[in-house]
Amino acid sequence: MKSLRKSPEPAPAADGDAPLLRVSSLVKHFPIRHGVLQRQIAAVRAVDGIDFEVAPGQTLGIVGESGCGKSTTARLIMRLDEPTAGRIEFDGHDITHLSRGAIRPLRRELQMVFQDPYSSLNPRHTVGAIVGAPFRLQKVKTENGVKRAVQDLLELCGLNPEHYNRYPHEFSGGQRQRIGVARALALRPKMIVADEPVSALDVSIQAQIVNLLDDLQEELGLTYVIIAHDLAVVRHVSDRVAVMYLGKIVEVGGRDSLYGSPMHPYTVALMSAVPVPEPGGRDRAKRILLSGDVPSPVNPPPACRFHTRCWKAQEICRREEPPLRELRPGHMVACHFPEHAPDEAQVPGTAAAPPG
Repeated sequence: MKSLRKSPEPAPAADGDAPLLRVSSLVKHFPIRHGVLQRQIAAVRAVDGIDFEVAPGQTLGIVGESGCGKSTTARLIMRLDEPTAGRIEFDGHDITHLSRGAIRPLRRELQMVFQDPYSSLNPRHTVGAIVGAPFRLQKVKTENGVKRAVQDLLELCGLNPEHYNRYPHEFSGGQRQRIGVARALALRPKMIVADEPVSALDVSIQAQIVNLLDDLQEELGLTYVIIAHDLAVVRHVSDRVAVMYLGKIVEVGGRDSLYGSPMHPYTVALMSAVPVPEPGGRDRAKRILLSGDVPSPVNPPPACRFHTRCWKAQEICRREEPPLRELRPGHMVACHFPEHAPDEAQVPGTAAAPPG
């Protein structure tokens, strides 16, 4: 990935600044039913009690393996799925269980960019109809008409305003994603949730979309929650990063702190897999290969969910779930034996070294 731009990591928000988004003890279980009576016999614990905040004007990146609950978290924030438990506050308002009618005004402030630019755009509608839909649905009047507003949005997102009457199949993948971004920006929202916004795109144009998101954030003062599995993308677009494993947040901190000295063994393993551009680059021989498969979210391991694959696991890890605690300013980790942490943060015991 080339030509990625990101300003230096900003200072954390002041204590008096209210977060734009606050998620508390959020849970989403999908029931598994069986038989003629469709009785529930189990549940997929997709998101199982997570907490985080996003300050105005900042970007939170959420990373983790497939199936860890990242996309479900995005859908819960957008209220596309109903939470099983917990609380979601947006701009000081509890939106956890709003009805469809009550949530409609919220759509002006909270928008989403979807992963696949091919399936997220209706092939029967023109670009003008797609990008202009929010104005019609929300009955928003524009100063110079919807067409002019749509053309201004297309130009803002790097597209030709004259393409107003074209259809999605006439555009490349990167251009389609720009159309999706323009649609999300139509009502000038405060926050955009982007679910894997570049993973379906060619590597050669991923940086263009990432830079577009950065430029729009700077120009419009946007707040982002970006879901991704590409650690390089997350590092360039995020101010803070949350790492998820089996429905739990295991580490969250500022970008530079988390990438520079990750503390949770799972995060350490993820970082060790990031390709190094220099031949014979750093830690090439120290890549950590996790043993075993990811446990099923239907029956996750007790206590620390990572203990079945962790080289540092001890008896306490199998018995007690580690709390998410702050070990460095703004950097929290849920681990009994964290890496790169102050000595006083360690639980008494012997921590084994990472495998070679």
